[in-house]
Amino acid sequence: MAFSFRRMKAIGCRFAADASGATAVEYSMLAAGVAGAVMVAVYTLGGTVETNFYGKLVGNWK
Repeated sequence: MAFSFRRMKAIGCRFAADASGATAVEYSMLAAGVAGAVMVAVYTLGGTVETNFYGKLVGNWK
């Protein structure tokens, strides 16, 4: 029983000290932030772009 506990403790300590996945988490958080900023910009400017540019394009095709 004690051997099992010591082994699990050693595995837990190694897992806690391992920082190899931290970079992937940081990059995924950065990508999520950029995606959020793009979504806000598209939502905010979408109507204006549609009115100004798409309306002119459709007007030229008629």
